[in-house]
Parts: sequence; structure tokens; C-alpha cells
Amino acid sequence: MKEPPDRAALERLVDALEDPVEDLVRKDSKFKKLELDPEEYVGNPAAVVDLLEQHKALLQRPIVVKGNKAIIGRPKDRIAEFLK
Repeated sequence: MKEPPDRAALERLVDALEDPVEDLVRKDSKFKKLELDPEEYVGNPAAVVDLLEQHKALLQRPIVVKGNKAIIGRPKDRIAEFLK
């Protein structure tokens, strides 16, 4: 997907994600600059979707989707196992 996901796509992604929902959020310099609290997103799909809808650059990548399941493709060696 080249375009950032819209709210509906983010919600589908959160529902399909096998990883903890908070892992979808990059905790990088932008996250820190926004003075966000990582704990607000732990186990909180609605907060993650709201944040990523407003700040699409914080979406962790790559995300690999297979059928109705998804994972964050980090580390990369997880991808091959997931696609089997």
C-alpha cells in the first residue's frame, strides 16, 4: 500500500494484528517531540487508531497482511515464517 491507510483501513489492521496494538506506533523522535506517553497506547486500539489517523508517519512499517491476519515485519525474519 503506497498511500497511508485511512481510518477504516487502520481499524481493520488493528483487528487483524497478531502483535500488541501499541507496537503499531513508532516511538521515534517525532513521537517524543509530540510529548506522547507510550503507556496511553498499551492495549488501547482506539487510541492507536486515533493517533495514527492524525500522525501517519508514526505507523510502524513494514506491516505484512495475509488473509485476515497481520504482523509487523520487524525483525525481517518474522516475515517468511508468517507467510508460510
